Amino acid sequence: MSFNLTNFFALLGALLVLAFVANRLSRWTRVPDVMVLLATGILLGPVLHWIDVAHFGPVTRGFGTLALILILFAAGLELDLRHALKQIWGAMVLSLLSYGLTLAGITWFCIYALKMEKMPALLVAAPLGCISGSIVLPVLDQLDLRKALKTILVVEASFGDGIGALGVGVLLDIASGNGATTSGVLPAILKHLGLSPGTRGAVAGSVAVLFLFKFLLALALAVLAGFVWVRLLPLISDKQYWQVLTFAAVLLLYSGIHALGGSELFGVMVFGATLANMPDPLNRRSEFGFAILAPDPSRQIHSFHSELAFLVRSFFFVLLGAIIEFGGLRKQLFPSLGILGVLFVARAISVQMSRVAWRGATPREREFAVLLIPRGLITAVLALEVVESKPNELVFLTSLTFAVILFTNILVLLAAIRARGIAPESVPLPAETHAAPVP
Repeated sequence: MSFNLTNFFALLGALLVLAFVANRLSRWTRVPDVMVLLATGILLGPVLHWIDVAHFGPVTRGFGTLALILILFAAGLELDLRHALKQIWGAMVLSLLSYGLTLAGITWFCIYALKMEKMPALLVAAPLGCISGSIVLPVLDQLDLRKALKTILVVEASFGDGIGALGVGVLLDIASGNGATTSGVLPAILKHLGLSPGTRGAVAGSVAVLFLFKFLLALALAVLAGFVWVRLLPLISDKQYWQVLTFAAVLLLYSGIHALGGSELFGVMVFGATLANMPDPLNRRSEFGFAILAPDPSRQIHSFHSELAFLVRSFFFVLLGAIIEFGGLRKQLFPSLGILGVLFVARAISVQMSRVAWRGATPREREFAVLLIPRGLITAVLALEVVESKPNELVFLTSLTFAVILFTNILVLLAAIRARGIAPESVPLPAETHAAPVP
């Protein structure tokens, strides 16, 4: 196909129609729309050669990052901390255990099975370790699950993208040497802790301290920005294009946190959660959740960012499928199956260990949580970022990531099928509700 502006618009329109149909059908077939988009990209690229990746390769990561910003902001807007407070600790324990054990397991697999050095192994494990909220959240929305279980998995998925971005950012800073010179803070802290540069303890200390530094910096800046923006919204929410101005604030916050050395993607999610959970400045007793806005504008801001994210992510996954090479995919088949086994084992251990924090789960519910480990947009974007930083050492990571995304989304299909046997939370009958208490 000759590439010109008319063909590009025709291709974009057809892809959006396909993405809409795949998203609607996923509610019936349980097949994630990501798999349809990836398969379309393979068909248009490596199979039919209708898309020349030379035209789109440099912008693929940009599309993915933009979609990730929009999805994380929308996830923050949907995070009702007031109602999720009872389950938030269980979700955080599950999220941190799952990411930590998966990171350690994939690193071990890369070092001993793939004969890689420690830092490249960590850089491979970091993007593959996080669950994709852009896939989990729509799947959970389509299933009739117990409220407590759904809340835990929703909160975990919302934080999963941010934790993955935080982990990759820390390791890239350590690998490039920037982490050792971040404002002079890290060397001073390590020296205070009695850790000499170059020691194994210093490396572990660097990762821990830099992780905490990026987390706290992003948290503080995002909450501050959200506090200020909530007070500006009454002045602009009745003006035309105010949703675009909010989108501009999100992009400026992302760039500002990145420039100061924080975790920019995590900050975007916290900014959305701050807006959604900040009380009305004019009436501090009012309910949370955009109380300062009329009902219609409240829906508009979420709808605007969700639909924009749908547009960008659809195009991104098709481009990701188009840049895949069959030769590289064949080479990474067995490593990807090994990593899939690591993901499954680490997730099973995480679910069992975190049962203390989220009690009452049935064996079928725990099985569902173990299978729900999709990799998607966040994985692809972070993997492309890692490849860009180490193009010679980790050129294979794109094909490996693609294979892992495919296999884990097959597990999502299996999880959705198995979820049909999970009984939703029972509702008491009226007679039981009004019955007198037993003495």
